Amino acid sequence: MNVRSRDETDETPPAFEESFRRLFDAQYASLFRYLQRLTGEPDAAEDLAQEVFVRLYQRGSLPDDVRGWMATVAHNLLRDEKRTGKRRLQLIQAHPLDLERTSVVAADEKVLGEERRRQVRAALDRLSDRDRRMLLLRQEGYSYREIAHVVGVSETSVGTLLLRATALFNTAYKGKKS
Repeated sequence: MNVRSRDETDETPPAFEESFRRLFDAQYASLFRYLQRLTGEPDAAEDLAQEVFVRLYQRGSLPDDVRGWMATVAHNLLRDEKRTGKRRLQLIQAHPLDLERTSVVAADEKVLGEERRRQVRAALDRLSDRDRRMLLLRQEGYSYREIAHVVGVSETSVGTLLLRATALFNTAYKGKKS
């Protein structure tokens, strides 16, 4: 009979640790970009992405659809964060103007880039939450199956819904450019 001591059963299995490390290395940047595009705030996106991985680690095992699980947890955390509204106030008070992050890009390129980001953000904000999430998840390389799981629609409808969301985004984007 193989008996484990209490210390052995309380430890995180080495296989999980290694799987978690590989997953973090492979998926953190993608999750961060998704959240940054969703929120428009790099600091909030970083906090949320880190919290998703903390919760995954605390879970102690990887779910079957790990990317779908992470996106769902991230969305729930974001919804909770927006509900409280404290994060924005803290960021404004802590960093009224962060001059260290400005790059040495030509002024006209910077202005054009910022204007394009504002136009994309405005177009995304005009979409429904579901359409915005679907487009951003697809942009990050999520499969139709993963998108369906995260958004709560059937996998067979994802393609049609993405086409509609893309058309709505293009209309909103062109409307903001005029």
